[in-house]
Amino acid sequence: MLDVNRIIRVLVAKPGLDGHDRGAKIIARALRDAGMEVIYTGIRQTPSMIVEVALQEDVDVIGLSILSGAHMDLFPKIFEGLLENNMEDVIVVAGGIIPDQDKPILEGMGVRAVFGPGSSMSEIGDAITKLVCERDD
Repeated sequence: MLDVNRIIRVLVAKPGLDGHDRGAKIIARALRDAGMEVIYTGIRQTPSMIVEVALQEDVDVIGLSILSGAHMDLFPKIFEGLLENNMEDVIVVAGGIIPDQDKPILEGMGVRAVFGPGSSMSEIGDAITKLVCERDD
């Protein structure tokens, strides 16, 4: 069970060359409004940059926002970096434009939830809280 005094730390990252970040900023604000601490890395982050910030900031969750279609190339590199840094307990979720046929593959590599267009802010916040609670039990 999540300690009520504990604040969930979430890294919101835009991997790759995707330059559109309005949605990521909206998510970051909604998660902050839900009481989470959010670190937003900005656009055009490499997998190693994302892993480094996650390590330095000791985050519970990495939220990857991607619209470019490069998720199948970039996400495995992020998971490799997490593994190399003994960060397998960090929960990874994804959002953006991700084809349905890719979702089972991403889940197989460790993405715990995929949020597409139309996902509500409360749905995303509730899912993150639940995933952290399950991990911490």
